Amino acid sequence: MSFLYFVALFLFMGLSALLCLVILVQESKTLGLGASFGGDPGESLFGTSTADVLKKFTAYVAIIFMVSCVMLSIWTKHVGRSKSKAPITIEEVQ
Repeated sequence: MSFLYFVALFLFMGLSALLCLVILVQESKTLGLGASFGGDPGESLFGTSTADVLKKFTAYVAIIFMVSCVMLSIWTKHVGRSKSKAPITIEEVQ
């Protein structure tokens, strides 16, 4: 179970990096990070509707990020409980 937990954490970190990258690439009033790479606002990877495609993709990635964040939070709570030791009772000491 711990192997799957760490794989899920690794995928979550990759999803976080992807979300950061997608947000930074989007065009803003100053053309965003795309202008830093010498991109012309007329040229786009996905055609003329790049802003719409990136907005939708960002929304989907953000939803997946939030859902996985809640799931990992619940999973972390259960993993922490399973690893903790039960308290020692007086009968066990004697």
